[in-house]
Amino acid sequence: MKSHEIKSTEIKNTEIKSTEIKSTEIKSFLEESALVDAAARWRQFVGLHRVRQFAFEECKAAWQMIFENWEADRGPVPCWVPSERRIQAANISEWMRELDFENVSELHEWSIQHRSEFWEFAVSDLEIAFRSEPDQILDDHSTIEKPNWLPNAKLNIVESCFGASDDQVAMIAGRSDNLEFYTYRDLRIRVNQVSNALLKQGFSAGDAIGVVMPIHFESVAIYLGIIQAGMVAVSIADSFAVPEISSRLRIANAKAVFTFQKMYRSGKEIVLGDRVSTASDVPVFFADQAKWVDLCDFQGSEFEPFIASPHDPINILFSSGTTGDPKAIPWNHTTPIKCATDGLLHHDLKPGDVTCWPTNLGWMMGPWLIFASLINKCTIAVYDDAPFGSGFGEFVQQANVNMLGVVPSIVRIWKADTSAESMMQRFDWSGIKVFSSTGEASSRDDMFYLSWLAGFKPIIEYCGGTEIGGGYISSTVVQCNAPATFSTPSFGLDVAILDDNHRPADEGELYLLPPSIGLSTELINRDHFETYFAGCPRIGGNPLRRHGDYFRRLGGGYFAAGGRADDTMNLGGIKVSSIEIEKILNSMAEVAETAAVAVPSKNAGPDQLIVFYVQAPVAQDPAEVKDENELLNEMNQIIRSELNPLFKIRKIIRKETLPRTASNKVMRRVLRSEWGCDDQ
Repeated sequence: MKSHEIKSTEIKNTEIKSTEIKSTEIKSFLEESALVDAAARWRQFVGLHRVRQFAFEECKAAWQMIFENWEADRGPVPCWVPSERRIQAANISEWMRELDFENVSELHEWSIQHRSEFWEFAVSDLEIAFRSEPDQILDDHSTIEKPNWLPNAKLNIVESCFGASDDQVAMIAGRSDNLEFYTYRDLRIRVNQVSNALLKQGFSAGDAIGVVMPIHFESVAIYLGIIQAGMVAVSIADSFAVPEISSRLRIANAKAVFTFQKMYRSGKEIVLGDRVSTASDVPVFFADQAKWVDLCDFQGSEFEPFIASPHDPINILFSSGTTGDPKAIPWNHTTPIKCATDGLLHHDLKPGDVTCWPTNLGWMMGPWLIFASLINKCTIAVYDDAPFGSGFGEFVQQANVNMLGVVPSIVRIWKADTSAESMMQRFDWSGIKVFSSTGEASSRDDMFYLSWLAGFKPIIEYCGGTEIGGGYISSTVVQCNAPATFSTPSFGLDVAILDDNHRPADEGELYLLPPSIGLSTELINRDHFETYFAGCPRIGGNPLRRHGDYFRRLGGGYFAAGGRADDTMNLGGIKVSSIEIEKILNSMAEVAETAAVAVPSKNAGPDQLIVFYVQAPVAQDPAEVKDENELLNEMNQIIRSELNPLFKIRKIIRKETLPRTASNKVMRRVLRSEWGCDDQ
């Protein structure tokens, strides 16, 4: 299927001689190494004391030579092979020893065959704080479409974020030349002050409070303070334009909104407060102004958390569907358990680890980072600028980051920047134990480069969604790590790949096999059953859950992603529907209608946005027809101003008519197939 082409992970012989190896040490290793097994030979190569100082291209050439005869049925070619010491020290190995399992497959099979026992084990290991213990983990009378987790329990998940000692560092924030350190005591006091201030302002449990802010000490405290007070945080990306901020506040029925008046990115002042004030008709609190800070400081440092039921909402996030308004997805007090479990088992987070993920509260990875880090007693490192240049590289070094999360497009920028001032390889990232990559399709070459930046460390490919609270397919640190591939479905959740006839296949649309803690059970502005279950096939009499991604099975139990199977696209880590883009472009006088599609680039990198358009009659006069480049620039300008400044149309293609179904729906799959995967 051309529109979902997934690039091969095999190393071709034609690639092997593309780079001449000049390093005498690498040459000597390749000549003298007597190891027969390629994986063991590569692990020995990575163990060389100077491997990080070897040039990227030479390491890549050595990798290709070592794995020249790798057999595809063993899986994709690994760039990292775990040592026995690393395997034994992993969190997942502790679980396997205690549960008497020998490998990841056995543990995963148990986690889906005995879901209650799995989540009971996770809740215990994470030390989730209950005021009243649940009667059981999963109500016996639950349905798959709407399970009842932790029945009759009472808790506030924020209490589980403060299991570390008061003196441990909870956050490192700022820039490399001005790092600020905040302990768990500092954070807890600030969270309590926010909760007290909200009550003093007249808000009460159940009220929705908007947060349009980048990740920062203040924004994390505000986010947790809202939840601790029994209110619902409404997460909105600070990059959104006024109409998108306004629509999200409206959908959530927000009673107030927090933001920064000003912030700075790449040397530019961004007046975020004016944008939020224009978008909102509710009170706006500016966290960087004295009025709010003084109000918080006047409050006591103690607060009794609002004790809730597990399924009470804590956060409304947004993910685009196939209609104009974005889907409003509520997280509840159980969702962070999914975040923290994925952090524990897939990312191998340990107490004291420093986690860093350039993100914001409007993308699910912002709340994920907060809960996965704090519940696992880690330290969150937050860089106060865009993560593109040398400043971020130095920050990662100075903060001694142990887990670094990325969107693949960021890595591509690092790799393409060969200036002496910005090259990431100048920095010592030896503190990194694991990377993670999510948000868009990654390419093998870029991920190999990322692994090399830290002297070859594993990259946890992590694919999921806002409505999952984490990932449904991922990797582990106890399996060989192959760039741009996944090694296992997430624990506690299983997947099925079906062809167009709904038969099990090695390539096709991927469905989820619920239930799982983390999976949404309701939507604010949609019918949840219609969105995720209606019309789905069944396995063993149980309904599958729709997600919409396209996947392929590889050898050795690995998987490769092939983009979206429906009309929702993922641009730069932000989900957006075709219709959201089209409704803006259709307002232009030059076009009659448009169809927006996302297609994979030829190197399996992030999706490219392509727009097909039918010219409006007013523009049929040759004197009025705009040059294609001029029209493309105008479309990109309106997309940036009306939707998101991070979105960019790669190419526009004129059509006489758009292909439609008998019911008059635009057939975007036909258009994707027409374009194919060719990054022209």
